[in-house]
Amino acid sequence: MYNASLWQPSADLPVLRKRAQLLKTVRAFFDAHDVMEVDTPCLSLGSISDPHIEVLTSHTRSQGEDLTYYLQTSPEYAMKRLLCAGSGSIYQLGKVFRAEDVGRRHSIEFTMLEWYRVGFDHWQLMDEIQALLAYILDDDTLMCERLSYQDAFLRHTGLDPLSASLCALQECAHKHTEYGLQETDRDTLLELIFASVVEAAIGTEQPCFIHSYPASQAALAKTHMDDNDQWVAARFELYWQGMELANGYHELTDAEEQTHRFEKDKASRNEMKLADRQFDERLLSALKSGMPECAGVALGIDRLLMLMCEKKHIAEVMPFAHSRS
Repeated sequence: MYNASLWQPSADLPVLRKRAQLLKTVRAFFDAHDVMEVDTPCLSLGSISDPHIEVLTSHTRSQGEDLTYYLQTSPEYAMKRLLCAGSGSIYQLGKVFRAEDVGRRHSIEFTMLEWYRVGFDHWQLMDEIQALLAYILDDDTLMCERLSYQDAFLRHTGLDPLSASLCALQECAHKHTEYGLQETDRDTLLELIFASVVEAAIGTEQPCFIHSYPASQAALAKTHMDDNDQWVAARFELYWQGMELANGYHELTDAEEQTHRFEKDKASRNEMKLADRQFDERLLSALKSGMPECAGVALGIDRLLMLMCEKKHIAEVMPFAHSRS
């Protein structure tokens, strides 16, 4: 409900000054590393296919045609088109949007830092993220732990996520959440268990990279065979003090495989009775023209600032949070 009396900022002024300094420091880091800042559209005629992320839409009529624009959940697709056009390494600081419940760590609109490093794989990108955090926090001693998805699962649940039976995953999910006994999708069960059991136990003392996700969770990352002859995704997520901060990939460059994954997501959306979305055909065309080998990552600026300022709610680090926007 709109309340005209809620006109003041949701974050206090010292936090807003720290926010401004954080943005300035991020830009200084990438300037020193010769990574170009870019500014891509918030609205697009194409959208993500992920069935687990809902988007905000805007409908308009232009030249007699009804059009649906999607507010972007990430600048990823537009930035990849720039990479295909020869931009070299790039980064973007800007607003992104997701149609999800507002909560302690979630907002409909938030600030994301996303960057792509040409010639890097995901291991090198993890090194750079550690360097960025050390630079932001002015702490040369900062080190990030690295733990495979499989090892994290085994350590905190006793189950091997790559080989556990569906029944074992259902029972584990039900034990910790009271849900899952009727769920038949392995990845849904794995995500439920990871969110309810593993997340709270990692990155408590130092930032922790979880890497080598199941190949079925590759999203827009390459896949490869690990040392145990298991197919895994060349992606990682960064957790600190029980909170996800970043999600990165050794980026998929194969247009045919990307089309296949879009189609698979579309089938999942239909099965879940979710609304159809327009694939980003321009991204597929760009990939067909050739994208350089690179790694990319998205990092939540608001969440990082929450940790820096020791705040418990995302509204406390935003100029005007959801209820005051």
